[in-house]
Amino acid sequence: MDNVTLIGMPGSGKSTVGVLLAKLLGYRFLDVDLLIQEREGALLQEILDARGTAAFLDVEEAVVRGLDCRRTVIAPGGSAVCREGAALRLRELGPVVYLRVPLEELTRRIQNLSTRGIAMEPGQTLADVMAFREPLYCKYADLTVPCPTGQELAQTAQVVLERLKELGR
Repeated sequence: MDNVTLIGMPGSGKSTVGVLLAKLLGYRFLDVDLLIQEREGALLQEILDARGTAAFLDVEEAVVRGLDCRRTVIAPGGSAVCREGAALRLRELGPVVYLRVPLEELTRRIQNLSTRGIAMEPGQTLADVMAFREPLYCKYADLTVPCPTGQELAQTAQVVLERLKELGR
């Protein structure tokens, strides 16, 4: 298995589960949001505020399309699936795993919605964002891992590992 990408909504645990999964696999971990911030010299929310959602998605797509890594667990932003070029590049890099977390749990986890750097239009709710993205996560994922409320992130990483083995990857 070359790389593994974790996709899902903001607050789904992609970064934390990614670090844990990377340790289990003996892989590196890559947080795409940090690459975007490094490239642009600004925080995600600053980019969104200054340039808008569409421009942010363009930057995110460019960064994802430029990824060239091996033996890495990749955690892109939740919006990476909003641009087909980015989503297809992630699939080229290795299996894509959708961490499906219930909306109620996401709402509980995300306390800083307006400052977290989430690609969403003014007036949109987390439920609106999820309704738009859910079909995209399902479309681009090689496997979906349900993450029920109360499941520890370490347990989620273990489930992802087991499911990847079942896939033969």
